[in-house]
Amino acid sequence: MAHKRIALITGANQGVGFQVAKELAADGVTVVVGARDFGKGKAAAEEIGERSMPVQLDVTSQPSIDNAAERIRSEFGRLDLLVNNAAISRATRNEVALEDYMAHYAASNIPLGEMRTIWETNAFGPLAVYQAMLPLLLLSSDARIVNVGSGAGSLTLNADPSLPERKMFSPGYAGSKAALSIMALSMMVEHGEDGIKVNLVSPEFTSTALNNYQGSATLEEGSREVVRVAKFGPNDPSGTYTRWENQSIPW
Repeated sequence: MAHKRIALITGANQGVGFQVAKELAADGVTVVVGARDFGKGKAAAEEIGERSMPVQLDVTSQPSIDNAAERIRSEFGRLDLLVNNAAISRATRNEVALEDYMAHYAASNIPLGEMRTIWETNAFGPLAVYQAMLPLLLLSSDARIVNVGSGAGSLTLNADPSLPERKMFSPGYAGSKAALSIMALSMMVEHGEDGIKVNLVSPEFTSTALNNYQGSATLEEGSREVVRVAKFGPNDPSGTYTRWENQSIPW
């Protein structure tokens, strides 16, 4: 099989990551489906089809990240697209409804251990994956990194008292996405002149496990901006922070 483009998507066994993987594979991209649970990644890859390969990838485990990088190197010899998508909103799965979220995750009451766990996945995880995959991206003639952030992490938006979602700004999930913006901007600065393109995107408020399926957008709707930017070619922009469709988000 000819591989016109090789993409790694973290957290690709479900939610937005799965939808992006499915749409990229349908567009002819060879997709490496990163999943903490290899069995779930394998099932997702089987559903996506022949242009996909599962790999066990826990973004909080350096050995897991390194093994995934080695697997990609041995199978393909390079990486053209990294989609940093894996994220959590809670340290453990629970049934806390969105309307009750701040009763558990506000600055005054969020357990620091819980916050550290969220940040390990959402902020430090993408940086660790980026560092491990960079040597493979440098072997591509058209490398791009797409970081899946959130408007919830925009300091400018949440500093506005009129923003309805402001009441949900927590050091946990929202704080970790603000930290991811720092990671993404750091990548943009570092690769401003070397040809590696870096973008930050926000899905819509999508119904996924991240929000106990309380989101208002379908997977197809919510993933549109991530897919659009992930399909960028060599002449498309770097350094953008957008939501659907190509609407800039303030940092």
